[in-house]
Amino acid sequence: MKSEAINESVYLGLDIGSTTVKIVAIDEAGSTVFSKYVRHFSEVRSKTSELLREAAAFLRRDLCGLSMTGSGALSLAEEFGIPFIQEVVASSQAIRHQIPDADVIIELGGEDAKLTYLTGGIDQRMNETCAGGTGAFIDQMAAFIRTDASGLNTLAEAHQNIYPIASRCGVFAKTDILPLLNEGASREDVAASIMQAVVNQTISGLARGRAIRGKVVLLGGPLTFLPALRERFRLTLKEASEIIHPDNAQNFVAFGAALHARESREAALSLADLSTAFERGVSAEVSRRLPPLFGNDAEREAFQARHNRTRASFMSLEQASGEAWLGFDSGSTTIKAVLLDSDGNILFSSYGPNMGEPLTAATNILKEIYARKSEHLAIKAAGATGYGSALLAAALGVDIDEVETVAHYKAASFFEPRVSFILDIGGQDIKCMNIKHGVISRIQLNEACSAGCGSFIENFAASLNISLPEFVQAALCALHPADLGTRCTVFMNSKVKQVQKEGAPIGDIAAGLCYSVIRNACYKVMKLANVNDLGEFVVAQGGAFANDALLRALELELGRPVIRPGISGLMGAFGAALIAKARGPAGETSTLLSMDGLEDFTVKNSTARCGRCANSCLLTISTFQDKRRFVSGNRCERGADSAAQSLPNLYAYKYRRLFEHYTPLALEEAPRGVIGIPRTLNIYENYPLWFTVFTKLGFRVELSTPSSKEIFYKGYETIPSQTVCYPAKLAHGHVLDLVEKGVSNIFYPCIPYEQKNFASQDGTYNCPVVTGYPELLANNLSALKEQNIDFMHQFLPLDPSILPQRMKAIPLFADIPAWEMENAVREGFAEMEAFHADIEREGRKVLTKIAATGQPALVLAGHPYHIDPEVHHGISELITSCGMAVLTEDSVAHLMPDPGPLRVVDQWTYHSRLYRAGAFVAGTENIAVLQLISFGCGLDAITAEQLEELVSRHGRLYAQVKIDEGSNLGPAKIRIRSLLASMREKLTNTNRVHLHHHIPEPQFTASMQDTHTILIPQMSPLHFRFIETVFRAGGYTAVQLPNVDKEAIDLGLRYVNNDACFPAIVVIGQLLQAVLSGAHDPQRIALAITQTGGGCRATNYIAFLRKALQDCGLAHVPIVAFSTNISQDAPGFRVSGKMIRRFIMAGHYGDALMRMLHRLRPYEAESGSTERLVEHWIERAKENLASGNILRFEGNMLAMIREFDKLPLKKESRRPRVGLVGEILLKYHPDANNNAVLVVEKEGGEAVSTDMVDFLLYSMYDHVFNYKVLSGPKKAYFGALFAIAFLEFTRLSMRLGFALSNRFTPPSRFRVLLNKARRFISLGHQTGEGWLLTAEMVKMLDSGTNTILCMQPFGCLPNHITGKGLLRELKQRYADANIVAIDYDAGASETNQVNRIKLMMSVAKQQQKEQPAAAVR
Repeated sequence: MKSEAINESVYLGLDIGSTTVKIVAIDEAGSTVFSKYVRHFSEVRSKTSELLREAAAFLRRDLCGLSMTGSGALSLAEEFGIPFIQEVVASSQAIRHQIPDADVIIELGGEDAKLTYLTGGIDQRMNETCAGGTGAFIDQMAAFIRTDASGLNTLAEAHQNIYPIASRCGVFAKTDILPLLNEGASREDVAASIMQAVVNQTISGLARGRAIRGKVVLLGGPLTFLPALRERFRLTLKEASEIIHPDNAQNFVAFGAALHARESREAALSLADLSTAFERGVSAEVSRRLPPLFGNDAEREAFQARHNRTRASFMSLEQASGEAWLGFDSGSTTIKAVLLDSDGNILFSSYGPNMGEPLTAATNILKEIYARKSEHLAIKAAGATGYGSALLAAALGVDIDEVETVAHYKAASFFEPRVSFILDIGGQDIKCMNIKHGVISRIQLNEACSAGCGSFIENFAASLNISLPEFVQAALCALHPADLGTRCTVFMNSKVKQVQKEGAPIGDIAAGLCYSVIRNACYKVMKLANVNDLGEFVVAQGGAFANDALLRALELELGRPVIRPGISGLMGAFGAALIAKARGPAGETSTLLSMDGLEDFTVKNSTARCGRCANSCLLTISTFQDKRRFVSGNRCERGADSAAQSLPNLYAYKYRRLFEHYTPLALEEAPRGVIGIPRTLNIYENYPLWFTVFTKLGFRVELSTPSSKEIFYKGYETIPSQTVCYPAKLAHGHVLDLVEKGVSNIFYPCIPYEQKNFASQDGTYNCPVVTGYPELLANNLSALKEQNIDFMHQFLPLDPSILPQRMKAIPLFADIPAWEMENAVREGFAEMEAFHADIEREGRKVLTKIAATGQPALVLAGHPYHIDPEVHHGISELITSCGMAVLTEDSVAHLMPDPGPLRVVDQWTYHSRLYRAGAFVAGTENIAVLQLISFGCGLDAITAEQLEELVSRHGRLYAQVKIDEGSNLGPAKIRIRSLLASMREKLTNTNRVHLHHHIPEPQFTASMQDTHTILIPQMSPLHFRFIETVFRAGGYTAVQLPNVDKEAIDLGLRYVNNDACFPAIVVIGQLLQAVLSGAHDPQRIALAITQTGGGCRATNYIAFLRKALQDCGLAHVPIVAFSTNISQDAPGFRVSGKMIRRFIMAGHYGDALMRMLHRLRPYEAESGSTERLVEHWIERAKENLASGNILRFEGNMLAMIREFDKLPLKKESRRPRVGLVGEILLKYHPDANNNAVLVVEKEGGEAVSTDMVDFLLYSMYDHVFNYKVLSGPKKAYFGALFAIAFLEFTRLSMRLGFALSNRFTPPSRFRVLLNKARRFISLGHQTGEGWLLTAEMVKMLDSGTNTILCMQPFGCLPNHITGKGLLRELKQRYADANIVAIDYDAGASETNQVNRIKLMMSVAKQQQKEQPAAAVR
């Protein structure tokens, strides 16, 4: 671009993203006169300063208008007083200026993905917190296959096949890519598959059911520089009439910011001054920092001296003679080899990248060994381990193929025979092994959302443009390591971006990443609560621990030294060599290829589809020079030309018995027509019932097609929440499959309660997703309305006496005679019982067989829908191919109907079977448990720990596998083979197994009322100001805990399963902080916690708290659980009528004060006056609560409202109102929601809160609904009606006061909320905030509050249905609805949250411009 002096005004747009900085200068006419796009490599300030200097020099001027945009510019714009425009808004402005007839914008940035609909109602969307498929994801994947983004594009352009690759985040994708590379798939095909994964993620994560049609514009750096990615979009977006990619698309957002600068007409800024300020400035905002890795040089020297002691012995290969044993470790990204002599000396070692071609790397190693060794050295045997071990065994004739956990244990025990725990961090895996009595007793591996392995650190160093040694050295010398959280790479990247803006040096980021990887391993993978559980001798190994910074972070986190063998990166290969020596062919010749064999060795790879079952696996076939073949990619042995295993597989049997057993009526035999049933979720539990009912009634039952990737992709664009489990995602495709088949009547009911299977279970709830997903589908599948499908999704009871009546209330069945319906239902329940009896009978057969043969077996424990082959990806077949029989949990659960004392509340039917199956296995020889957990299943954060406790009570083995749409079975195979190896070791091990005994829970007794202080966690700082007063009036001493800080959340993360929802971590962390602080006598305290008592996992917060107290050595501390049955855990605590009255009064005071605070604070004439008035009335309310005087309460309420009504305010227009809804703790707790109210007010909005008393009313209404619609008891029904009427009566004074005021509106009557919710969703949604969340949003939209911030914990199950699941329908019915759902989590970046709130507020302000607000009164 030629530099010329520009006389007219110039306006600059500066776009600072997560990985790049873009600058654009325009003139008055809007023409670009300068632009540049550069990567900042985390040097945000210096790179921005450099660009500003370059722009000034090119433009030959210093003063320019300037506006900033991008997630990296948020705090910088505020720091330097520069106008800011949210990036999605900037993009839209740029498009309107240059491509005014565009319909849709798709923009991919470094970390964010955006989708904007410009026609049919402007709708601007950004990716969720946990969402990959962006530029950073592409960079990670490119580095993973040893190229860069440009090289990835070149590879993709030459592809031939597309493989399914998950794109939620880099960890998922890598677990799909690894087996493809290790089994011979071409890098070209993998590259193109990565591009397609990005496209799939963008469409499914952002479109969420809204079609992408018309003229589509592709923007952003990745779409500019990667033509292959644009091509994948072009091939996928079949409804787009035109797809264009404008020139300089990577700079469009910066161009939009420049337009904003031109329109805002702010005073021109000096580029020279700004450049200097950026270069020298240090942010006033500083994220939390951690201690340096070494406090002084002496600590570092002692550390190095200690680890220099554990070194291996090396000998010269060329001079060695005698016998030797070779070990290979074919890992995820590297290949390692070790050659040992008879004394354990290392004669040869190799550690290097496999470059995606492990077989080539292995042959080169073998050739080098043969070339260097003397003829007097004989290799007696070879062993292999790792992901690619099967390929090496087949291709090179390696004698022994051993699972890597066993290999790593053998190596660790060589260096430390007393090893008690092994932590192995490799390129892609984290493996944790507990060792007891010389046997691996527990195995844990990182899961789908547990990132932070060696390759992550290596890739991150590359993204900063520095070498790994430089990265490590910077970390070791860092003075103030940044706290980057303990979640996956997506969360860490967000935190990195945040500290980059603050000017943190690379060393602080590097050290912070090392801390994060270790904390992720400790709390996410190891789930470490007590360091003593690791034993005295901890060995750290794996290639990642060659990094001294990582090793030091581990020692600091554990608070003790660990052992790192000097060959930490070679331990797998070392162990494989030891195993080859111990178990290799004695006196026989090794089958390892000789030098001559290597010279002749060739391999050709091809692909094919296996047609031997419905899986249709895509096979990679490696054909060797002697015509031998190695087949990979197969889920079972059939694809490998092997004979099918004859071992029992009850997963396969149950699937066949569930569906193939039933033959639908022929059309001519079905007088009442066809009813479609989707093959999904609770249908896997109840299909025998529904098939029999409809068949007896004369309907033909049409099942949807068996699950497959095709079924998934059929509906993936309609999925509203990306963090819901894969079985739920498949439901979209199943219903659409029935629509495509021409089925006009589809039956898929909401079933909140299953039948009770065991007398000892506490509840019969279904998971909130299983319960409510039919309603979500009704609101998100437009095809149902477009094709006039009768989609029957009513809430129904599984009560044989009530179900016929409820069925006849469905219009399609209204004319069926009552007697006929009753008979059909009776036979349906009989058939369901017969089905379960068949499964139990098969279970007994398998148990008899394995008892007679000594065959090991696994109980593959999961949910009913886990038997779907597309969901479990062939794991059951994999188990039988490893030589183990497969049992289902419901085939053995009946053999242990009472599992004994449980720590958890046994509230869900599916999981009741898991507990009883686990208790059965605990007392049975030669059986272990492998639990299947769907990614996103919040319930299993509770159930998995309880199941493991049950299984391990008598020393039995337990492991788990997380499953999602990714079909890589590598991690599953490691677990299965490891379990089998440990089971065999246990059978030959004579050491006595330590038994774990249940610890009885202490109770709060009557005498404790005089001796104990009850600690109460914070939930709403305003409402809970009255709690101590209410307890005191009831005769109890209580302490309301203050605000929640980072230390409390860290304690929550340490002691609570990290898959639990964020509120659990917040609440329990705060309680633990108080108990451990020393401020209270641990012998004289009790902890208070609430239980919802329903199907939400909040009912089981008490179980999390009990376990945390046990792990802290505080099992004696009693818990007072506030629920429908307090006496269970606190017989000495009584809530009197006086206390209930005071609780109600406190709730009304809190609601009224919160309403008035949020309404007036943004407009107060004197800063702080509203909060001072709130404090005044809090004290007066406390006096009233102490006395309990009802008349004083009524008078106070009216006087308080009048006083707030007179508070002096500024004269200004009413701001955009922003409704705050969501999970109850998040919407009220500023420490949990990152001060969302203040953020809204700072962005120019007025927060509109909801009433806590409405939540109480909503909870009581459950009993009304259950009686009227399901099969609830009449007594509870009448009790709830009375309670609701009484609560409504108690807020008459509030309602009157607000009605008479000038500034406030009275709370809605409860029946109004009921009616608003009914328009959109059933009142049967009773978990979490349930239908109340919907009602609150509808109430706000009806009152003109169009902007709503919906706050939910990351992965909140109920909010999948009644929050995110309703957004599409709400936006369709309310054209101006501006609703943003934001996930909150301990590791979530505040920057991401604020950026999305800014987008929401930009839309709100634009709407206000178009519809001017009234003046404030």
